Amino acid sequence: MTDVHSKEIRSYNMSQIKGKNTKPEMLVRKFLFANGFRYRLNVKDLPGKPDIVLPKYKTVIFVNGCFWHGHKGCPYFVLPKTRTEWWLQKIKETWFRDKEAEIKLNVMGWKVIVIWGCELKPDKLPGTLLSLKTLIE
Repeated sequence: MTDVHSKEIRSYNMSQIKGKNTKPEMLVRKFLFANGFRYRLNVKDLPGKPDIVLPKYKTVIFVNGCFWHGHKGCPYFVLPKTRTEWWLQKIKETWFRDKEAEIKLNVMGWKVIVIWGCELKPDKLPGTLLSLKTLIE
């Protein structure tokens, strides 16, 4: 099956996908700040360059998009019908990179929290943020 968009349109669409300061990240950051947590962002010295780092609690938070990080069993993770093998490989590599970073961080003594995009949807948001606060403290 071929792509429904031209190469130029597909390239433009992909270039518009943000890697930092995403809506889900901003929801988590606003919640943390409002609850007195102070953090650093995208610390390059740590494996996986975590989205949010809480040095005081020796905790890192990754806010993962369900599609890009291959959230198993999630309705928001649907493989594209075009170039399926390529997407599977790309997502699998991301998944392995995530696991590797998590293991390295654990070995370094960091607590790792992963929040999935689907957990920040309006119906689940309050529960997710409440449990996040409990996990950190």
